[in-house]
Amino acid sequence: MDAHAAPDIRRNLARVQEAIAASCARAGRSPDGVLLIAVSKTMDVERVRLAIEAGVAALGENRVQEAKAKIEALGHPVPWHLIGPLQTNKARDAVRLFDCIQSMDRIELAREIDRRARAAGRTVDVLVEVNVGEESQKAGVRPDELKSLLDAISRLDRIRVRGLMAIPPAAADPEQSRPYFRRLRELRDACGLEQVSMGMSADYQVAIEEGATIVRVGTAIFGPRATR
Repeated sequence: MDAHAAPDIRRNLARVQEAIAASCARAGRSPDGVLLIAVSKTMDVERVRLAIEAGVAALGENRVQEAKAKIEALGHPVPWHLIGPLQTNKARDAVRLFDCIQSMDRIELAREIDRRARAAGRTVDVLVEVNVGEESQKAGVRPDELKSLLDAISRLDRIRVRGLMAIPPAAADPEQSRPYFRRLRELRDACGLEQVSMGMSADYQVAIEEGATIVRVGTAIFGPRATR
């Protein structure tokens, strides 16, 4: 472990928190209304432990299998969010490991999570992932199919839909993501939901200006990711 890792993470976290506060000030919002998720994918257990000690409020992982060892080693000192695509055959582990699943995007997955949650004796918080850019290669429900998916999920009593999540089309300039963030917030409002998870290391400040209540920031906190 790099001797500088702990102070670097602490300093990086403080810098991101300051940027969140500045973005909230520009939007006339309180920073208390924004949950910062530290995205720990590819980071080893010790580095994630340092982030917890530095004061991160929540952790995010993309893959169930990678997260499993970290969560079993570290427990739940803060909530863990699954932010990557979820296959139905990983639903049992996801229900057991995560406090929130942000990548709900189809009714088949919802039914499997509901079944696994019932067996585990718990209710699972989820966000529905919306493909706001309607990109064929990306996961997420199309905006025009969102209401019917939410209606179907509402019949499942072991799933609690807390809000929406999206990853907009890749852009060199964060301002290019603004219309997609605004669209997701409008969809959230139209559905009467509470949370809207949008914005990552490159564009979270714009996302907050457009109403994000959850931002997912990795490299700005942890530094460069390990290569696979």
